[in-house]
Amino acid sequence: MGDIQQNTAYYAIIMLFAGIGIPIMATLNAGLGAKLQSPALAATILFFVGMVTSAGYMLIFEGVPKSLSGPQIPFYFYLGGLFVVYYVLGITWVAPHFGIGNAVSFVLLGQLISMMAIDQFGLMGAPQTTITLQRFAGIVLMAIGVFLVVRK
Repeated sequence: MGDIQQNTAYYAIIMLFAGIGIPIMATLNAGLGAKLQSPALAATILFFVGMVTSAGYMLIFEGVPKSLSGPQIPFYFYLGGLFVVYYVLGITWVAPHFGIGNAVSFVLLGQLISMMAIDQFGLMGAPQTTITLQRFAGIVLMAIGVFLVVRK
């Protein structure tokens, strides 16, 4: 628990920059998909660049992995990439038609709904955090904020 409390600001800053990067990535990839006239090709290029970058990071900072699977790892832990593919293909195709702000706002709303369920039930091994009235009100206010942002 002390590790989390000592590193709260550090973790928050890392995730803030990750959040800042999502609309930038979406804008760049949507533009690439429109210019190439292929959202799938743009997504493939994005994943290739991401794979090379993450493999380089792994090799530099962690070394060569000893195994691709560990004992007792449920198969569904390996399926996270499917959600990334859905997101990247979706945002690359939708954003040029719907707008980056609208698309990312609804992605945010989906994230709020999903994280609420994952936290409440401790799904997929995540720590369980009961939804209190305060947390629920915060999520409702954020959802209202999403709708206010996309409203013309």
